[in-house]
Amino acid sequence: MRSLTLVLLLVLAAVQYPLWLGKGGWMRVWEMERQLAAQQEHLTDLRTRNNAIDAEVRDLKSGTDAIEERARFELGMIKQQEMFVQLVDAPPPGAPGGPAVPPPAPRPTPGTPIVPPRR
Repeated sequence: MRSLTLVLLLVLAAVQYPLWLGKGGWMRVWEMERQLAAQQEHLTDLRTRNNAIDAEVRDLKSGTDAIEERARFELGMIKQQEMFVQLVDAPPPGAPGGPAVPPPAPRPTPGTPIVPPRR
C-alpha cells in the first residue's frame, strides 16, 4: 500500500510538472499576459502621440495660426508693429555681473576676548 501511494504521487507530480513549469505551463502564460499588458500600454501611448502629431499636421496644412505660433516661439519672429520685451532674472549674488557679496567678518582667534561694538 505504501509503495502504491508513492507511485501515485510520482505519477501525479509527473503530470503536474508540464502544467506548471513546462513550455506551455501556467508560469509561461502569466509571463506572456504581463508582457502583453505592457505592450498594449505602450501602444496606447504611441497612438496618443500619433494623434497629437496628426492634429498638428492638419493645423499646419489648413491655417496660418500654427505657422505664426511656431515662427514666434521657435524663430523669435515678431510682427512689424510689435515691440519685443525680454525680462531677465537678476544673476545670483557673487556671479559675474551680479551684485558683489560682502566679505565675511573676520573671526576672532582663540583666546581673544569678544568685545561688543561701541554705540
